[in-house]
Amino acid sequence: MSIRTTTRAVLGARLRPAGGLRSATGLLGGFAAASAAHLGAILSGTSALRHATKPALMPLLAAHSVTAAATAEREAPKLLAPALLLSAGGDVLLQLKNDTAFLAGMGSFAAAHVCYVTMFVRRGALTDRKRALVVAAAYATAWAGMIGQLWPDLGDLQVPVAGYSLLLASTAVTSAGLGWRTGLGGALFLLSDTLIATQLAKWRELPGHQFWIMATYILAQYLLASGTLEAEQQRA
Repeated sequence: MSIRTTTRAVLGARLRPAGGLRSATGLLGGFAAASAAHLGAILSGTSALRHATKPALMPLLAAHSVTAAATAEREAPKLLAPALLLSAGGDVLLQLKNDTAFLAGMGSFAAAHVCYVTMFVRRGALTDRKRALVVAAAYATAWAGMIGQLWPDLGDLQVPVAGYSLLLASTAVTSAGLGWRTGLGGALFLLSDTLIATQLAKWRELPGHQFWIMATYILAQYLLASGTLEAEQQRA
């Protein structure tokens, strides 16, 4: 191999990670900007901007996650991008404001949680069985209390909400086994959807209710994605 060929190979190896890092940073910046614009639109009551930015959130986070993993010369967990893109599908469907779309959106999010739970379990989330049982017992107690309070006011949505919330609680339990970052993400996801459930039950809403639903949801997804990549790096 000539000196020129060797030099090109070395420079190429250095430039590829640098370019990937810029791409990952740019995508993360895009996700942050879209998130800020979306939350600002909720606070200002700008419906057009809110509807325009919501579908972009999870695809940007998925693209960032895949690019960040590639920059570190690793492959992103195969179920991470599907979990985020299925969430994006749920985001779009829930904006349509009709019963059929709502149930379809719930189904899309349920599929996302199946991806998350499977991904976390495959990465050893339940290895410490004693710890996992304690966390599961805590979330099971919280789930039973929440459903018990909401049940009388959910009407025809009783069974769908109960089934979906079980999957959501499973994500919270398994995410806790991968690290504090994913564990916090799972807890915030549960909180976000609990706020949605109180809307469905027509309970009295918090000041800025929709803002808190989306703020906790966006942060939850970011923590789940970044925490998974961090755990993958530690394993490597």
